[in-house]
Amino acid sequence: MELHNLTLHIGQSEKELLAICEKKLRAPCADFRILRKSLDARDKSKIKWVYSVECFDKPQKKTERVFPQIKGEPPRAYIAGAGPAGLFCALRLVEYGIRPVLLERGKRVEERRADVEKFRREGALDPESNVQFGEGGAGTFSDGKLNTQTHGGYNRDVIETFLRFGAPEEIGYLSKPHIGSDRLFSVIRRMRAHLLEAGAELRFGGKLTDVTVKDGVLRGVEVNGTREDADVLVLAIGHSARDTFEMLHRRGFSMEQKEFAVGVRIEHLQAEIGRAQYGSLYTRLPAAEYKLVSHAGERAAYTFCMCPGGSVIASASEEGGLVVNGMSDYARDGVNANSALAAQVKKSDFGSDHPLAGVAFQRKIERAAYAAAGGGYRAPVQLAGDFLAGRESARFASVLPTYAPETAFAPVNAYLPAALCDTLKTALCDMDKRLKGFACPDAVLTGAETRTSSPVRILRGEDLQSSAAGVYPCGEGCGYAGGITSAAADGLRVADAIARRYIGE
Repeated sequence: MELHNLTLHIGQSEKELLAICEKKLRAPCADFRILRKSLDARDKSKIKWVYSVECFDKPQKKTERVFPQIKGEPPRAYIAGAGPAGLFCALRLVEYGIRPVLLERGKRVEERRADVEKFRREGALDPESNVQFGEGGAGTFSDGKLNTQTHGGYNRDVIETFLRFGAPEEIGYLSKPHIGSDRLFSVIRRMRAHLLEAGAELRFGGKLTDVTVKDGVLRGVEVNGTREDADVLVLAIGHSARDTFEMLHRRGFSMEQKEFAVGVRIEHLQAEIGRAQYGSLYTRLPAAEYKLVSHAGERAAYTFCMCPGGSVIASASEEGGLVVNGMSDYARDGVNANSALAAQVKKSDFGSDHPLAGVAFQRKIERAAYAAAGGGYRAPVQLAGDFLAGRESARFASVLPTYAPETAFAPVNAYLPAALCDTLKTALCDMDKRLKGFACPDAVLTGAETRTSSPVRILRGEDLQSSAAGVYPCGEGCGYAGGITSAAADGLRVADAIARRYIGE
């Protein structure tokens, strides 16, 4: 039986939920499971935890799902990309007895982490091993946030799979679950070990360089210039695989422009965000988060990928372009909070009806940001007060930037178009009405945040196949997701579609 709106005050133990359940039921409760846990901070003098739980009259045992198995010769299935969509697609396919070849142009997560750290220390970019490319995908270095605006049974499958491979237990019930970039590292390694044990083939440094289609049907793939026969290809390529987008466009795949958002990372002191959200109790609560939307200007603006106690990270994947993102470790105990502050980009901004015009728009901003800070992957920074006043910054105040390798003062309007700058200025002031201190003059704006989502959608039908039979566009890169959970869920969805094709309902 499910019970909802059970409350605990700050400092109460969750063990007390058992007695609360028994009182509500007026009967013994042998076992219970937390379904959802959220913080109610509407009244800062009475902040409380709110729970939904499922109660049982006897101890529960976990049952394993049984998948139907493919009979006969399994298809030669390739998955391009080992981010959430690709990994979860592979994990589901092996359950059906289909052993995919998982191609990842980047490196294993261990080597990849070393390359990312070297980039932060020395500004030495490896275009094939960075925050965007490598095992685990871009989400590996962005706190492992699992909250999503999508709904459906696949989301629960995603959470259960993460738990199966060692993610923290609370992701199963927190309203805003996160794994932490540090813990996600180990989870991904366990997923890799399981795939190898189940017979999947993983090729790191294996880049999809071409696709062979004949009479509208997939016939083969080219990996690092070598052709191989293939029956199935899952395109889990991520939002930054620009060269792959270009190849698919040349091969005649149906695709279209997709709107997205660009902007900056905004950093505040985490303590100030805590005070604004929770008042004097903030030191006794988890690091405070926020999510803000503004429709005060001609374009919408919003915050996303908010990283409590985190840092701004160098996220370029192309030489001569400057890209930033944010991350937090599991503890979220850093001095600063950061979040993307992004403005809506419309198709009319692209200046072209070419399907990849959004890619060109992103690249132009990234190169302008790189030049504005003087090159060398220094990031352009400006204080929020100076941005609003239209003057250049000369020194930091209470908030120091966390970006590495280096920063340099440069105005936001040196790399973002005027219309987007105007939108961000309006949004800063508007959001400050709902989160006091958001427009703090000392807040640091670091640019450019351009890889918010894919600028293109590769079209697929109801059977999830593209204009070429056997090719399955999947995840965020192909325009069907927006974050770890939704991308992973789409990977599961595509795997089930492949199984239906070869096994039946």
